[in-house]
Amino acid sequence: MLLRGVLLAMQALQLAGALDLPAGSCAFEENTCGFDSVLAFLPWILNEEGHYIYVDTSFAKQGEKAVLLSSDLQAEEWSCLRLVYQITASSGSPSDTSQLNLYVRFEDESFDRLLWSAKEPSDSWLIASLDLQNSSKKFKLLVEGVLGQGSTASIALFEIKMTTSYCIECDFEENHLCGFVNRWNPNVNWFVGGGNIRKSPSLLPQDHTFKSELGHYMYVDSVYVKHFQEVAQLISPMTTAPMSGCLSFYYQLQQGNDNSFSLYTRDAAGLYEEIWKMDQPGNAAWNLAEVEFSAPYPMEVIFEVAFNGPKGGYVALDDISFSPVHCQNQTELPFSAMEASCNFEEDLCNFYQDKEGPGWTRVKVKPNMYRAGDHTSGIGYYLLANTKFTSQPGYIGRLYGPSLPGNLQYCLRFYYAIYGFLKMSDTLAVYIFEENHVVQEKIWSVLESPRGVWMQAEITFKKPMPTKVVFMSLCKSFWDCGLVALDDITIELGSCSSPERLPPAPGECTFEQDECAFTQERRNRSSWHRRRGETPTSYTGPKGDHTTGVIFEAIRGLSIRSDIAIDDVKFQAGPCAEMEDLTQQSSGYSEDLNEIEF
Repeated sequence: MLLRGVLLAMQALQLAGALDLPAGSCAFEENTCGFDSVLAFLPWILNEEGHYIYVDTSFAKQGEKAVLLSSDLQAEEWSCLRLVYQITASSGSPSDTSQLNLYVRFEDESFDRLLWSAKEPSDSWLIASLDLQNSSKKFKLLVEGVLGQGSTASIALFEIKMTTSYCIECDFEENHLCGFVNRWNPNVNWFVGGGNIRKSPSLLPQDHTFKSELGHYMYVDSVYVKHFQEVAQLISPMTTAPMSGCLSFYYQLQQGNDNSFSLYTRDAAGLYEEIWKMDQPGNAAWNLAEVEFSAPYPMEVIFEVAFNGPKGGYVALDDISFSPVHCQNQTELPFSAMEASCNFEEDLCNFYQDKEGPGWTRVKVKPNMYRAGDHTSGIGYYLLANTKFTSQPGYIGRLYGPSLPGNLQYCLRFYYAIYGFLKMSDTLAVYIFEENHVVQEKIWSVLESPRGVWMQAEITFKKPMPTKVVFMSLCKSFWDCGLVALDDITIELGSCSSPERLPPAPGECTFEQDECAFTQERRNRSSWHRRRGETPTSYTGPKGDHTTGVIFEAIRGLSIRSDIAIDDVKFQAGPCAEMEDLTQQSSGYSEDLNEIEF
C-alpha cells in the first residue's frame, strides 16, 4: 500500500507539473512540446499512452541515430537541466551498447558542443542533472540517440526539464527528487516524508516549504537501527559547472544527542571532505544551516546521519538552496588556475627562482633535425637548467610556482626534455613546499626518459594547507650533468584522470584514442595513418607525438622520401595569433643571449 501511495503521488505531481512546463521542458504526455525530430535521421516515437518517447531496433539498425532538436532557448539566469531517461540492451550484454548524447548549439556557432553522454544500460529510469551557466546567447538543445547492437536495444526519454535554479537545490516536491538519491542500507535509509505518507513509527514534522502536511521533505528514522553508528546518506547530483557561495538548508531532529548529522563533499575521485557538522541539537522546529560551499570541479553534496541505536529519533531535511553570495557577507577572492600556469613565451609569469646558483634560464632555439624547438609552438621560449652560460661542476636549480590555496584538488601538467645525463636520479623532480619554503613532499621525479624528446607529465595532488609547486633539477658531478628543458606548465582544478571528462570539442583532436570526427576520402599508401613513436623513414618526421611524447599517437602522411605528421589539432573562435616567420630567425647567437642555437 505504501508503494502504491508513492506511485499515485508521483503521477499526480507529474500531471500537475505538465500543465505549466517552463521553456526547454517536456513531459511527453500528448506531444513533444516544441522538440522536433530532425528529418535526416530516425524519428523519435511518442508512446501511445504518453509518458515518454523512444527509439529502438525493432524498426532501425545498429548505429542509426534519432535526433531531437528544441526550439530557441535562452538561459539569462543560472539554470538546471534534468533528463529522465532509460537505455536498455539486448540479453547477453553486448559490448556495443546504445548511447544517449546531449548537445548545445549556440546561435553564433556552426557546430554542436557535447554537454553530456551516457551509454550504461539500466532496468529503471535514471536522472541526469546538468548545470547551465547564465548566458545572453540563444541556443538549441539537441538530444541524440545512437542505437547499439541487438534486436531489443532501445533508448527512451521520460522527461526533459529546464528550471531557473542550481541542480543541487531541492524542496523535494517533485517526483524525481531533483536527482538526489539514497545510498541503500539494510536498516537505515532516507525516505520521502509528508503528503499522504505517514507510516513511520516516529512523529514526523510538517514540511518547511508549505508548512503543511501536503508538502514533502526527506527524513531518516532510527527505529530500524540494529548496529552502533549505522549511517544513512542522501547524495546530490554531481555539479557540472564551477560554483562558489552559500549552501543553505533546513533540518529538524529528535533526540539530537543520540545521532550525528554531517554534510560532506565528494569529488569524482571519491575523496570526502566534511564541511559542516551539527554541534547543537537546536530546537524542535525547523533550523536553518548555512555553509560555505565551493565546487571548482565536479562534486557531490552528501547529507549523512549516523545513529547510536534504535532510540536515536529522526532527522528531517528540506529546502536545500544555493546562492553565489557568500554566507554572512563573507568575501573570497576566486582562485584562477591561469595564474599558476605558464608557457614562458613572454616571461616567467608568476614563477620565480632562487637568487643564488645557476638556476633556470629562459631560452629559445632554432629547431633542426637533431633538436626540437619549444613545446608550445616549436619556435618560442622555454626554460633550460644548466645552460652553457651557467655550466658548473655541479648545480641545483629551483623554480617556485605561485601559492595555491589549500583543500583543493589540482592537476599539474608540464612538458620536459632531457639532454645528456648519465644518471636520471634527481635530474628533474617536483616538490610541494609550504608557504615558508619548507619542503613537505616529493610528488614526482624522472625515473627514465628518452633523450631529446618533449615528454608530458601529469600529477594530481591535494593538500590541506596553502602550498607551492617547486621544480628542482640537481646535478652533483660534472661528468653526469646534461640539460633539462621545461615548458607549458598548467594547473587545473580537479583530477587529471577525472571520469567526468567529455570528448574534445568540435575541431579538436589529440589522436590518442582515435581520429575523433576527422575523416578522409580514401585510404591508401599516401593516406593519413595513426601511429606511435617515430616515423619509419630515417631522419624525417618527429621522434614522438606532440601530446605526451614518444609512446602515444600522431597522424602520419606517407610519401616516397619524407614524412609529414600532425598532432593536437585545436579549434577556437576568433582570429589566430600571428605566428613568427621562421625565415626571419637568425643563425647562430642572437643579440639576446637567452636565444641560443645549439
